[in-house]
Amino acid sequence: MRSIRVGALSERERERERVGEEMVSLKLQKRLAASVLGCGKRKVWLDPNEVGDISMANSRANIRRLVKDGYVIRKPVVVHSRARVRLNDAAKRKGRHMGHGKRKGTRDARMPQKVIWMRRMRVLRHMLRKYREQSKIDRHMYHELYLRCKGNVFKNKRVLMEYIHQAKVEKTRDENLDAQYEARRLKNRALRERKAARLEEKR
Repeated sequence: MRSIRVGALSERERERERVGEEMVSLKLQKRLAASVLGCGKRKVWLDPNEVGDISMANSRANIRRLVKDGYVIRKPVVVHSRARVRLNDAAKRKGRHMGHGKRKGTRDARMPQKVIWMRRMRVLRHMLRKYREQSKIDRHMYHELYLRCKGNVFKNKRVLMEYIHQAKVEKTRDENLDAQYEARRLKNRALRERKAARLEEKR
């Protein structure tokens, strides 16, 4: 009876030793592997079938050898998919999910009036500069339109362009009328001079 008990104890001790070998602490090896691989400890994979060899590695050189042999591996980056975000952004570009229930800030907080004004002024002034450089408008008209832009007369490029075309047409018409008036004035003066000359001859 006693011999059976001794045999049972020895079997239990052997089981404890086997479990102890399996439960070797690899905290040091994991820390060194994280340092060698340049990642966090949670990204380090240690081969469970090679626990004995890994537990013997107590230096970075040994860890590098294990990495080379494939016993220590850096886990791949976990995929953080942006597919759903891209779908949602595409829907928002169409105007979906942008109703009153989705808005947090006030209208001015979401898109400030000052930003809108600055963008509009920059667009209009850039257009005026371009027209002046291309000699489509002279410096006098540029200055006049610059001040009108600042005075909130034009709400966009199309309105400004239409105003410039209209102003140029009116200016051309006025110049033609002035030329016609000047020609008529010269013609009338020439007639008067001829008439006066004829009267002088009769005398």
